[in-house]
Amino acid sequence: MRKVIYSACSFAILTFSVTLFAAQTPAAAQNQGPSQAQQKPEETPIVDGGSGPCTAEFSVTDASGQPVYAVRIDMHLAYGFAGAHKLDLGVYTNSQGKARFTGIPLRVKKPPVEYRAKKNDLVGVATVDPYTDCQAKHDIVLAKEK
Repeated sequence: MRKVIYSACSFAILTFSVTLFAAQTPAAAQNQGPSQAQQKPEETPIVDGGSGPCTAEFSVTDASGQPVYAVRIDMHLAYGFAGAHKLDLGVYTNSQGKARFTGIPLRVKKPPVEYRAKKNDLVGVATVDPYTDCQAKHDIVLAKEK
């Protein structure tokens, strides 16, 4: 009697497993098609200064308007009473030429803050005053260094 119940249970489990696998296979095949066609946009590299509420986002391009990959953007600022606090940050751009600085203090000692972009012999500069443009979005065009 036990063998009959055991074989009936194992047959039911096997049938259920095959049915479940067959039901999932077409859905998995359907999900693979669109995910390959839709690629997630690359995340923007972010460096956080942790000193304030402001951000500065940059798009770096060459003279022809094409985004430039792996450009280092550096900035230096002084803030606080008598400029006692210093903040030096740097970040590289992604393949879309984008990079972002966060945690920039609202008030700096000598505004505006210069953001210098450099890759090999190409350079570019953008200036941002965090007090007047706290959520800044700017473009930097790289040109040959003089």
